[in-house]
Amino acid sequence: MYVTKFEDLGKDDIGIAGGKGANLGELTQAGIPVPPGFVVTAETYDKFMQDTGIFNSVMDILDQIDINNTKELQEAAEEIKKIIVETPIPEDISTLIIEAYNQLSQRVGVDEADVAIRSSATAEDLPEASFAGQQDTFLHVQGIDNVVAYVRKCWASLFEARAIFYREENNFEHSKVYIAVVVQQMVDSDKAGVMFTVNPSTGENIALIEGSWGLGESVVSGTVTPDNYAVNKDNNEIINVTISDKKTMFTNDEEGTSIQVEVPEDMRNERVLSDDELIELTEMGKRVQAHYGKPQDTEWAFHDGNLFLLQSRPITTLGDSEEKASEDDDVDLEVLIKGLGASPGLASGKVKIIRELDELDKVQDGDVMVTIMTTPDMVPAMRRANGIVTDEGGVTCHAAIISRELGIPCVVGTGDATSSLKENSEVTADGKKGLVYKGILKSGETEVSSPEVAQVSATPLITVTEVKANVSMPEAAPRAAATGADGVGLLRTEHMMLTSGIHPKKFIIDGNEEELVNTLAENVLKVADEFYPKPVWYRTLDAPTDEFITLEGGENEPREHNPMLGWRGIRRELDEPEILKAEFKAIKKLHDKGYTNIGIMIPLSQHPSELRKAKEICAEVGLRPHIDVDFGMMVEIPAAAIMIDEYIKEGIDFVSLGTNDLTQYTLAVDRNNEFVAKHYSEEHPAVMKLIERTIKKCVEAGVTCSICGQAGSVPHIVEKLVGFGITSVSSNSDAVEEVRKTVARAEKKIMLDAARKQM
Repeated sequence: MYVTKFEDLGKDDIGIAGGKGANLGELTQAGIPVPPGFVVTAETYDKFMQDTGIFNSVMDILDQIDINNTKELQEAAEEIKKIIVETPIPEDISTLIIEAYNQLSQRVGVDEADVAIRSSATAEDLPEASFAGQQDTFLHVQGIDNVVAYVRKCWASLFEARAIFYREENNFEHSKVYIAVVVQQMVDSDKAGVMFTVNPSTGENIALIEGSWGLGESVVSGTVTPDNYAVNKDNNEIINVTISDKKTMFTNDEEGTSIQVEVPEDMRNERVLSDDELIELTEMGKRVQAHYGKPQDTEWAFHDGNLFLLQSRPITTLGDSEEKASEDDDVDLEVLIKGLGASPGLASGKVKIIRELDELDKVQDGDVMVTIMTTPDMVPAMRRANGIVTDEGGVTCHAAIISRELGIPCVVGTGDATSSLKENSEVTADGKKGLVYKGILKSGETEVSSPEVAQVSATPLITVTEVKANVSMPEAAPRAAATGADGVGLLRTEHMMLTSGIHPKKFIIDGNEEELVNTLAENVLKVADEFYPKPVWYRTLDAPTDEFITLEGGENEPREHNPMLGWRGIRRELDEPEILKAEFKAIKKLHDKGYTNIGIMIPLSQHPSELRKAKEICAEVGLRPHIDVDFGMMVEIPAAAIMIDEYIKEGIDFVSLGTNDLTQYTLAVDRNNEFVAKHYSEEHPAVMKLIERTIKKCVEAGVTCSICGQAGSVPHIVEKLVGFGITSVSSNSDAVEEVRKTVARAEKKIMLDAARKQM
């Protein structure tokens, strides 16, 4: 069988259709409403490779490479992928694919169906091999020529460099790994969301459903606070309905690409799901759970009144359910305000509203700190707090970043927490859902992570792509190191320098440069020592002027209209080289003590001349770039990404993509401005093109390339980065374990792809 409809496939057809294709067939045969589609089987891939004569060519290339030679491996992978993508599919095969696509289009009542094309791996005589989630997926594909082309791209995705490496390392024969391709109708949903067939926290037999308008991306990505529903599965009684203010939604533009738009005013606070739809969903959930014999985490969509199941997977968070259920029975879940979940966990305490810096002493151990937006001066008070709630900001704002590092639950972007919540009232902040509830939880119920407690997997995964941690404060280093991170991809200077309360230039003006150097050295030492001998990349000072103003000696700071676009990063330090020189002296001091694991990277560079000048200043203090210390740069400005070739010629050891700034500068969106937060997306095609260009240019030149922005903690983006060839991913400490799992999956997929090409 070369092309098979879902209706003709079942769970035993993994060898034909791969895991994904077999599962969709199983659900279809079980009568679950799945969007229709077909599978281009693994046999078709094998026939293509053999009939075109490219199988032996691909195997010859693989036989000759040294997988430990990165450049050679990358070149071989690109050569193989090019062979596959440029080799025409024989007419007898392409005709079958075209006929199946035309039949699907007829079935859904359109001339050219809008489809998703997904890889679905399988392997011969390798029952222990799991290739789920490793190959490429392409969305919104239309037209026979495009469908055939993207099927071929799925086949080619078997031979990314790390896929080849993985198979070689695990002794998987390339010739025994195959790939099927799923072609499935895209659902342009009116409303969509997620459903747990039991309570994932307690195991209670209720369906928990979240829904919002448009495509399900808004719910899954957390860009909107969805409606929440609970349905008793025993009698289909609707036991909870919480309607949210749904400000944005995802929909398809004229070209079929998902875009985020504002929800019409009359729909923002309208209930998404009717009672009948909730019961229909619950009944579907019962059927899916009964079919698989275990609770499921599902994704669903309604289109023109028709319900579709898009995905189903086992719930993996069911532990100590009986005990948790009894604890939560007494919790008052009245929602007071809603925002964005920025740092997971539950935090209970008394509200302390901070409007001015001189009010910080109000925050005592166990309080919930509520403010418009946090600043570096507030970090000591943040450490004392159980939780943080802000009026402004998004998931990359100061409050979010610091809270995640400290393991403190945080809710941002509420809009009016400082005016809605009452001083000293008792609340519980849910940093995952972005909600603040009335009341305080009993002792033992609050799920607040301690900064000293590391979240480490019982069996650490080993990945070729390194997974590092971002660190802002020395106090966070033990927690970050305990995650098993492969180093520090971003050590921020700002908090170490600004928590002294004294403007760095004042140290120098007052003749106290040595004190500044020692302060920096002592703080960096705590991190470098915790991770030694793993690399620690120190980013030189990058504080906007509005963060300097409040410091002693900061009264002469310029008042900039938009500090994010102003006098910051390397541009400021080259204007005030004495501060940069003090930083380099601190690093040299540590280098002389044997801490050779510290690398230096300059922030916010827009021209290679800035890199050149910074290296000259570094050499002036006796610290030789590229010899004594690795010297690199952040890529945060489109100009740097576009001119990356010139930076490489100037000489860099490594590059780190700062996607938070790169996104805001590419899209002209202030990432700290809640009014335009809906337009901020690291996945915007322009941002992703700059990221892909930078990574691939660095790979070609043998320059280490990493990422340290918020995108480094988003699983589906991480998969793309690994596919591009990124060397390491640096994430928030709390995300290291999950990012490593994602990286491992992506690498396995790449290896699988490569293995199939050797068949």
